[in-house]
Amino acid sequence: MTKKKEKPELVFMGTPGFAAGILQELLRLGYSIKGVVTAPDKPAGRGLVPQPSAVKTKALENKIPVLQPVSLKESLFLDSLSQWDASIFVVVAFRMLPEQVWKMPSHGCLNLHASLLPEYRGAAPINHAIINGERETGLTTFLIDKQIDTGAILLQQPIPIAQTDNAGTLQDKMMAAGAPLVARTIDGLWQGTIKPVPQPFVAPGELKQAPRLSRETCRIDWSRESGAIVNLIRGLSPYPCAFSTLKKGETLMDIKVYEARAEIARHGDIPGKVVSDWKTTLKVACRGGYVHLLEVQAPGKKRLSAGAFLAGFRNTGELNFR
Repeated sequence: MTKKKEKPELVFMGTPGFAAGILQELLRLGYSIKGVVTAPDKPAGRGLVPQPSAVKTKALENKIPVLQPVSLKESLFLDSLSQWDASIFVVVAFRMLPEQVWKMPSHGCLNLHASLLPEYRGAAPINHAIINGERETGLTTFLIDKQIDTGAILLQQPIPIAQTDNAGTLQDKMMAAGAPLVARTIDGLWQGTIKPVPQPFVAPGELKQAPRLSRETCRIDWSRESGAIVNLIRGLSPYPCAFSTLKKGETLMDIKVYEARAEIARHGDIPGKVVSDWKTTLKVACRGGYVHLLEVQAPGKKRLSAGAFLAGFRNTGELNFR
């Protein structure tokens, strides 16, 4: 009787740096990655030179074969994928898979999602959890099915959100915790010790969603309360970044805001009005208080502290955000 291997052979699917970090840790833990599936190279920079994804870069560093299909239903891609003959597919921050792909591996196709499902289904769970002022989020591994983020849950791990966290620091926490969770899930599927549990039914409209971020998602609404505005800034920092349009005389410019602090105060200022000592304090009026802008960036410029930013605006009269 043939003894079952201690670890299964895997295919890894993913694109961004978050996924690349999980891939690197699985390799460090000794898992056999038969191949990687990632997005096609995308033009970037002034020369629009095609750039590989973070996952492709990590795969090539470790001499792992890579597939980059435009369509996940291409017959050539499906044939190449099946020839790898992997027992488990691991999916992290990738596209929705067609049924012929997720049904291919003998021991399942698992996805790592950065929320405690069924909450925050969608493309941007880390961002939306912070934007909504959550104090806790988490990670979920689940089996992929026909819909997005609805498959049976395998394992979950809560992760606290500190008031000092932004999307970048929370992503780092999740990446560190995600690889061990994925490893435990792989081992459980391979050994048959994990029982998938269907996600609880929740009535439509009652779940918090995490849709893809748009430009309008990132625009600051100064008619909101200071705490909500600061949560938006935290949830979008360092990328894609919250922004607001600054009016200086007849000039308009979009200013990115990377870090801010809320102040609750009674005032009669119009939302969006800049209140400043023109030295170190740059705050903007909003409903029920102010938002202190601590780190900002003007178009074509570097990120600057409030003081450094104000150095270019002294004695210019009234400034307003809109």
